Amino acid sequence: MDKITIKGITWGHSRGITPLLAAAQRYQELHPDIEIVWKKRTLQEFADFPIEKLTDDYDLLIIDHPWVGTAAETKCVLPLNEYLPADFLEDQALNSAGYSHQSYNYENKQWALAIDAATPAASYRADLFEQAGKKVPDTWEELIALARDGKVAVAGIPVDLILNFFMFCIAVGEEPFRTDEEVVSKTKGIEALQYMRELWGLCNPEIFNYNPIAVAEAMTKTDKYWYCPFAYCYSNYSRKGYAAKQLTYKDLIRFKEHGRLRSALGGTGLAISATTKHQEVCLDFAQWINSATIQQTFYAEHGGQPGHRSAWTDSALNQLTNNYFGNVLPALDRAYVRPRFHGYLHFQDHAGDHLRDYLMLGGNEEELLNKFNEIYKESLNIRDRK
Repeated sequence: MDKITIKGITWGHSRGITPLLAAAQRYQELHPDIEIVWKKRTLQEFADFPIEKLTDDYDLLIIDHPWVGTAAETKCVLPLNEYLPADFLEDQALNSAGYSHQSYNYENKQWALAIDAATPAASYRADLFEQAGKKVPDTWEELIALARDGKVAVAGIPVDLILNFFMFCIAVGEEPFRTDEEVVSKTKGIEALQYMRELWGLCNPEIFNYNPIAVAEAMTKTDKYWYCPFAYCYSNYSRKGYAAKQLTYKDLIRFKEHGRLRSALGGTGLAISATTKHQEVCLDFAQWINSATIQQTFYAEHGGQPGHRSAWTDSALNQLTNNYFGNVLPALDRAYVRPRFHGYLHFQDHAGDHLRDYLMLGGNEEELLNKFNEIYKESLNIRDRK
């Protein structure tokens, strides 16, 4: 039998590539005639480069759930509900970590399997707080006080800022994108922006070049930053030996009278190209790697952050990760699912630049919201263009 080579593309952090490389090795040991070769790209390339342009070159694709509207429009990946067993998909739905599995279901079709789950949560250096005899922040007021002492880092690149804006809109009482007329009402949008300005204005300007990985690296390489209130979280940094210092993760802070913050769901999904010549192999691999057994053992043990809920509640995994999974799960369960229509990513790709300028340089909140609405209308035009 001729050797089959499957090509996959993922993102270039240990969480994104290492468990896939390990799984590819083990899968080939189980199926000697099948080789799965994974290529990685940067996190920024993962966010920026259109996935639909990759489906002719790759059989397996790791995707972001807001892209599924484009998947439905272009039909460039397989609707997995038409190819995978119903009982397997039912297990995935019943055991989803938060809304991870459901976020890849669009127009009643399952465009990917939630291989990875994430949402912004808080992280901190427990050793530094203990040495100083200080309490880890649990409220907005405590967070602001610590930020005034220069101990807080938050992600400041455009895409993370706009996703945090959604979180603050929800915090002040309004989910964004409820109508086609505006991203959020003027009153609530201004309130959300002013809270963001209060916090980001207290942070070192260098954080405007930081994505969540850079925040975690800064917190574990030096003692400069003690606490991050919300960033897409990585169980890797809670594992002994991964970084020079270990992070502890916890739920998001309580915000005023509104309760704990609700962040924007992240994670990644495993999709299969509609043009693959090895459909059966890809489908078999997808079921294997997303099964409860592999997710909570082999995949997670090799640095993965599984989409299957059984991993998040597993005592052995929580012991391995300083209780990362158990601590973050409440935030994950209530995370906000972003819009997923074809064209939404135009908004996500462009609105953050203007928000970053506002947080760094100041400006008029109403003008910024008008700019958001202008970009949103462009996104809706892409959606409506046939």
